[in-house]
Amino acid sequence: MSRDSHGDWGRIRVASANPYDVTICRSVERSAQAIRTALGEVPSTVLILHQPALRDRVTQLRGLLEGEGQSAGTVRTVLHELPDAEEGKTLHAAGKAWAACAEAGLTRADAILSVGGGAATDVAGFIAATWMRGIRVVHYPTTLLAMVDAAVGGKTGINTEAGKNLVGSFHEPAGVVIDLEVLRTLPRAELVAGSAEIIKAGLIADIEILDLVEADPAAALDPEEVLPELIRRSIQVKADVVGQDLKESHLREILNYGHTYGHAVEHQENYRWRHGHAVAVGMVFEAELAHAAGLLSRPEVQRHRSILASVGLPTTYGGADLGTLIDVMGRDKKNRGSDIRFVVLESIGRPTRLAGPDRAALEAAYAATQPRGSEVND
Repeated sequence: MSRDSHGDWGRIRVASANPYDVTICRSVERSAQAIRTALGEVPSTVLILHQPALRDRVTQLRGLLEGEGQSAGTVRTVLHELPDAEEGKTLHAAGKAWAACAEAGLTRADAILSVGGGAATDVAGFIAATWMRGIRVVHYPTTLLAMVDAAVGGKTGINTEAGKNLVGSFHEPAGVVIDLEVLRTLPRAELVAGSAEIIKAGLIADIEILDLVEADPAAALDPEEVLPELIRRSIQVKADVVGQDLKESHLREILNYGHTYGHAVEHQENYRWRHGHAVAVGMVFEAELAHAAGLLSRPEVQRHRSILASVGLPTTYGGADLGTLIDVMGRDKKNRGSDIRFVVLESIGRPTRLAGPDRAALEAAYAATQPRGSEVND
């Protein structure tokens, strides 16, 4: 993956009803330029919703945005700090963000900028979708998981006691800006967690992703080696799907591979598990479920396990009984009627749907994903 003459590493067009670009660059200066380009008509006020640990980077972005605005229309930035991680996706946190919108005097001509991980992009998108029935939002994701998944696609939401993301809306961003420089600041555990969504993209659509990870798992986590190419490929998979089906009427469901079971794990663990870890286990469960249903071969199930384990992701979970997890999965928003719907694979790269699998298949998949011997839940 090579840079262009401007130093950017590429732009991926999401050709949905309201098209926008995902810009991949490598500096805070280029990021600020890309944010202003995404905003288009310069807003008078940009409310920056950010997570606590990112205040220094937000200060840099703020200075660049306001500085450049002097020659192209004055822009005022206002900061509002979100609680960290999933604590930022509560109704209480959303209420404080709406209050910040009011205090900043945001109108329909203004905009929101999210700076943070997937929880920040989810709640910022939701605030933008609901404030005055919709204002512009640009995402500057700062975790690998957010870069390849949460920031792209227009899904927004908050969590409730009933489950994850059951309250939300579809609200496409005006743009997404990915700064590869941010990856250098992330601990390895965050890169590992984010790689689950990259591997998911490989399993459902782009087998070259799997080949690249399997060839050198260490390089697949290295921001200076293979990781930028994996990011580009993963975003392209999502952009292709979202461009055809924004509101998950049919095709977009394939992006939920591993998520039906994974969300149940997250809920059971009160969101203390990293999303990527839960999705990794969810993909193994759903691969085992497909095998039990006569769809996926045993070697392809094993490929799931080996590639996830090679980058350090978990493949087992023993923190809840099957009945409890089925109850949570039964509340999944992707269900139709009383049937639990799973995305499964007929083969690598060929996703399909499995609605209402029989109890024996669920029990087989559950048994196959229980820790054994020295295995311990993450």
